[in-house]
Amino acid sequence: MNTTDPIADFLARINNAIRAGHKKVDIPASNMKRALSKVLTEQNFINGYTELQDNPQGTIRIALKYISGSNAIQGVKRVSRPGRRVYVPTSEIPRVLNGLGMAIISTSKGILTDAQAKEAKVGGEVLCFVW
Repeated sequence: MNTTDPIADFLARINNAIRAGHKKVDIPASNMKRALSKVLTEQNFINGYTELQDNPQGTIRIALKYISGSNAIQGVKRVSRPGRRVYVPTSEIPRVLNGLGMAIISTSKGILTDAQAKEAKVGGEVLCFVW
């Protein structure tokens, strides 16, 4: 299936699976989705991910995380879209829910969280907010 915004599709699939109470969700693979999955795993929003080679493109299987019955991911919001890209310098990296959430930023050093981007002193495209 061809989508115009694969990152929004990735976030929507995760959000829908969490709302339905699933333990895992399968998503068509890409390098950007692998990087997003890695960041979500490092920040303890998901339990982990594995790559399946069931078709030429591959599939990412994400193990969703629940803490005492509630979701580890309370919400996601796509910021930069294909029709409106949002770029920020280091000094203007947004804080999500006063530091309780995180912004995921595509930088010249790869996909980083807001804290990692500030530490590396790089700005970039704000992909999404996760809390």
